[in-house]
Amino acid sequence: MLNALSVRNIVLIDQLDLALDAGMTVLTGETGAGKSILLDALTLALGGRGDASLVRQGQESGQVVAVLELSADHPARALLRENAIPDDEDVILRRVQFADGRTRAFINDQPVSASLLQKVGSQVVEIHGQHDDRALVDVATHRAALDAFGELGGEASAVRDCWAALVEAQQAVEEQRALVAEALAAEDYARHTVEELSKLKPVSGEEAELAERRQQLQQAEKAAADVVEIDELLNGPNAPTPALASLMRRLMRKIDGGAELFQPIVDALDGSLAALDRTTDALDELKREMAFDPGELEAVEERLFALRAAARKHQTDCDGLIAILAKYEGDLDTLQSGESRLKALEAEEATARARYREAADILSAGRKQAAKALSAAVEAELPDLKLGAARFIVDHQVDADRVSATGYDQIAFHVQTNPGTAAGPLLKVASGGELSRFLLALKVVLADRGSAPVLIFDEIDTGVGGAVADAIGRRLARLASNVQVLTVTHAPQVAAGANRHLLIEKQMVEEGAFMRTHVRPLDKAARQEEVARMLAGAEITKEARAAAKKLLGAVG
Repeated sequence: MLNALSVRNIVLIDQLDLALDAGMTVLTGETGAGKSILLDALTLALGGRGDASLVRQGQESGQVVAVLELSADHPARALLRENAIPDDEDVILRRVQFADGRTRAFINDQPVSASLLQKVGSQVVEIHGQHDDRALVDVATHRAALDAFGELGGEASAVRDCWAALVEAQQAVEEQRALVAEALAAEDYARHTVEELSKLKPVSGEEAELAERRQQLQQAEKAAADVVEIDELLNGPNAPTPALASLMRRLMRKIDGGAELFQPIVDALDGSLAALDRTTDALDELKREMAFDPGELEAVEERLFALRAAARKHQTDCDGLIAILAKYEGDLDTLQSGESRLKALEAEEATARARYREAADILSAGRKQAAKALSAAVEAELPDLKLGAARFIVDHQVDADRVSATGYDQIAFHVQTNPGTAAGPLLKVASGGELSRFLLALKVVLADRGSAPVLIFDEIDTGVGGAVADAIGRRLARLASNVQVLTVTHAPQVAAGANRHLLIEKQMVEEGAFMRTHVRPLDKAARQEEVARMLAGAEITKEARAAAKKLLGAVG
């Protein structure tokens, strides 16, 4: 409920503190008294577009404060909590408009964006005017209005949940398909690489071992000629050992014959032969150590070169080939398991789609029934509003291939104003006065099902006669039993049906220096006088006063 409205330095409104009650409140006054400015100020407080022209001339800024009383479970309170705004007993919306065009918005004295202010305000207050292009005229609101009328909130929530689950399942399938497609694209190369490296069987540290063995074999191969040459000198036909041994034997015979002077030579020859024996033994040991299979060097080099070629191909070192093999083996495993995973995810998607369709079918069937009931309920209100020949049509289009959070259905409110004319959207077919009455009938029917707690009607009785105005007044009063209603009106029949009457008038200030809009509540006598003015016009007659008294008495 809108408890109070406070306005400062807004064009004609210098200062205004207005307390508002539940039920139906009417605002009346002469044309140009400032009723539209008051509504503009309220719209600003509810997050409407700022306008520097609203600021009173000579002032740096103006501000509007709207105090709302909301139930504990009102959706607007959830918005406050989501945005870390204190959820006080009263919700205070404040908007400051600066003369340079800037605005600032506050909720419970916390700075907020204008968009958040608008979200909160739109859940609390709806403003309907003669040329309204918002609220129920907007096709985007029709589906929600129908769901509210048919009490299909649970079914609509189930569709949203199933849709979210389906979208999640679809995303999982698409992601898995991308992984499988990527694996398939590289499958041939992966299989070739695994086959190649599996045959090669790289071992960690093998390259260093092969390189060292190759070096040893190459050194042995190079030293082989020198060993042969040494062997030829020591053991060949011209080897010194036999000649030295023969000489030593001859000299020993001479010594035995008494020529002892050869003894030193014999001793030297004996030492030389011993040294040659040791040299021959060392040569034999070297030959045994150098013994190798020429095919081993070839095999070592072949293995080493194969490893290094594979490493260059895969842009790694020889030890890195082990990781490369593991990677492509893993890719092949992923492909196999990925295809299985894809099938499982596709099955989950099919299940989610079936659940969505089931929920959407239930919601669509409920909307079909609600559409018929809503059309009948609105049309029942039309005769008293002098629209007895008109029809209200809930255009319900079903597209079973449409998958969305709101189900299969497209909902639009259409009207046919006269028999034989084409039906069409509210805003296109209905004239200004007709549109207001259609909207009023809708709001009456929807009043206790999803309506905002505060409804403001701006001169919706414009251009209608007394009987229609009376019907409008009675329906506004019916609305006021469920929601708070504020009505700007020029119809005395509407004004007479209110619980509270506020008069908007201009006042001269500072000896005519400027005008100021003033709002004052009317007591019983003043109210009767204002209704009489509305009936009579410029000159209030006795007859007008009597008619006003009778009208107020009849309503009361």
